[in-house]
Amino acid sequence: MQEQERIIVGLDIGTTKICAVVGELSQGEISIIGMGSHPSNGLRKGAVVNIESTVESIKKAVEEAEVMAGCSISSVYVGIAGGHIKGFNSHGIIAIKGREIIQNDVERVIDAASAVAIPMDRETIHVIPQEFIVDDQEAIQNPVGMTGVRLETKIHIVTGAVSSARNIVKCCNKAGLDVCDIVLESLASGEAVLTPEEKELGCALADIGGGTTDLAIFKGNNIKHTFELTLGGHNLTNDISIGLRTPLAEAEKIKINHGTCVPESIRKGDTVDVPGVGGRDPKSLPKDILAEILEPRVEEMFSILREEIFSHGLENAFPSGLVLTGGSALLDGIPEVVEGVFSVPVRLGEPRKIGGLKDVVKNPSFATGVGLVIYGSRNSSGEQLGDSENKLFSKLLKRMKQWFKDVI
Repeated sequence: MQEQERIIVGLDIGTTKICAVVGELSQGEISIIGMGSHPSNGLRKGAVVNIESTVESIKKAVEEAEVMAGCSISSVYVGIAGGHIKGFNSHGIIAIKGREIIQNDVERVIDAASAVAIPMDRETIHVIPQEFIVDDQEAIQNPVGMTGVRLETKIHIVTGAVSSARNIVKCCNKAGLDVCDIVLESLASGEAVLTPEEKELGCALADIGGGTTDLAIFKGNNIKHTFELTLGGHNLTNDISIGLRTPLAEAEKIKINHGTCVPESIRKGDTVDVPGVGGRDPKSLPKDILAEILEPRVEEMFSILREEIFSHGLENAFPSGLVLTGGSALLDGIPEVVEGVFSVPVRLGEPRKIGGLKDVVKNPSFATGVGLVIYGSRNSSGEQLGDSENKLFSKLLKRMKQWFKDVI
């Protein structure tokens, strides 16, 4: 039983693929011991649209991970994303009356900041303390033991549609899995790919998946902003399919094998064979037409993210640059295009801070899965969400508070 308790599994339920990453926690170190991946057919823009298809994909990914890891998987940490995810900042204040601040005061001020009106169809997924303020002293990470008249906190609240979160839990339960926690995918990816220096100085993370692009801005070791854009790799594939008049499956292959966002990287005279639709004859087209299709779409996606960042006054919040992760970040030329949009250094983010089979998951497309394992290693209380939907989010909130109490 002790051996089993050290096994942590991250389940990335994405629009394009479902990935299970198995990690083993030993003496504070995480070793990856197994991984399974299977195409995802039951999701659209990060939300479940076909439960049965999603359940089958989860089962196959988990079975593959079990074979590689040589263990049985019964509980997982699950990622959540999609256009229904909304993040916003809040502020709370309580009176201390000149005495010493205790842990209960920290919890009370977080509760005060969390007391905001949220629509009936939405619930809180994450409550993330950004900083505490004792009287006029700002940027305090842990105020316990300090003395003051009043205690304030700034927090970031992430909310999601109740139905979307419950559908994810339901799919996992139908696949025979207990859900230990639901985690915003961009936060999980940040755990896996960002360095402590980037989190401290200020860094933007863009996780480009199949159906969504997840943005998270870190500064001072805290989350400052999150945003979900419902554009991703599928939109690029769809553009190729329409532009070249070829089936979606063939457009995906062309994107992976020949796609580029940099026209200068294409040699003059290079061509690509394009299968026709409905049995029509294939045709050979100049390869630079791919760059003409992909470059404007990538520019559009990141221009929207840039507008989102600027509209919240965060244009100077990430001096260390921008990190790209997710499967679609592997498309040739994306870092160069993003660098042109933001005018900051851009790099590809691969999972780090892990041992074991790290070469197997050393790829931006596995960042969320590995990040979920790292998150789980910090919060392995053993409690599961189970089937009780009514208590789902109260348990999530309780665990989030406990996790951040351990971190600060």
